[in-house]
Amino acid sequence: MSSIKSGTIQNFEQFSQFSSLKEFNHHFEMWMVEHKPVFSKGELIGLKRLVRYAAKITGVCNAKIGTILKAIHQEYHDNGISRSTFKRMILKAKKLGILTVFETERKNGSQSSNLYQFNRFPSNEPPKAETMDSPLETSNLLKTEKNQKIKERIDEPVKLDHTYVSNRVPQPFVQLVKCFFNDTKTIEEYWKMAKITAYRNSLENDRELILEVAIQSFKQLIRKLKLDQNIQNPFAYFYGITENKFCCFFHQKMQEEFGLNDKEIEFRVV
Repeated sequence: MSSIKSGTIQNFEQFSQFSSLKEFNHHFEMWMVEHKPVFSKGELIGLKRLVRYAAKITGVCNAKIGTILKAIHQEYHDNGISRSTFKRMILKAKKLGILTVFETERKNGSQSSNLYQFNRFPSNEPPKAETMDSPLETSNLLKTEKNQKIKERIDEPVKLDHTYVSNRVPQPFVQLVKCFFNDTKTIEEYWKMAKITAYRNSLENDRELILEVAIQSFKQLIRKLKLDQNIQNPFAYFYGITENKFCCFFHQKMQEEFGLNDKEIEFRVV
């Protein structure tokens, strides 16, 4: 764990990896789509509170653990989480790559509160192949040329079809999307968009509903693409469709379970 000098939160602006709060929230949602099941209920409460403290300087927080736990206890009417639960959450988040933690120290050298830096969700671009140069002591020209050809072959981009899609993507969705985009990366990206919007509307556990909405939304996207050639970003358009559909389902769920009207639901969400 790295150590830096303590100070006000404004002194740590250079640690922010995000250009806006919207971008930060989007990356955090993608982390949650991928890793939410790893955290317990109490750990998720601590992580989401840490996110709220990382809003002033986007994605950066240096609040004391005691301050964060006190805020959680107040919000949950003295039914908050323990310090050990919070620390366990931090360890998991660090291991997954969600957080980087820096120790800070005062001018006299004593330890101060940690600095928490939220990381960007990794791009799904394929990693570059490692350089396959020969050892320095090897000067054989033929071997060097052979290694270069191998490296070039590895670096050459390969387009994978639908048969390489992750098992986490339901087959009915794969079979639909492959008819139009027979590409692993594209299929997985559309499914990820559906999972993110389901999470935003507290419906991430209803797998059947997510599949239904994803299929309906993709069909709607294809219809739009066929009738309107002016769509610049199909992913963004698909995201918007799923967001609207899940929002409607969320409102319906609130009305059925709690008898709330639309204004009351909006108030609760805010």
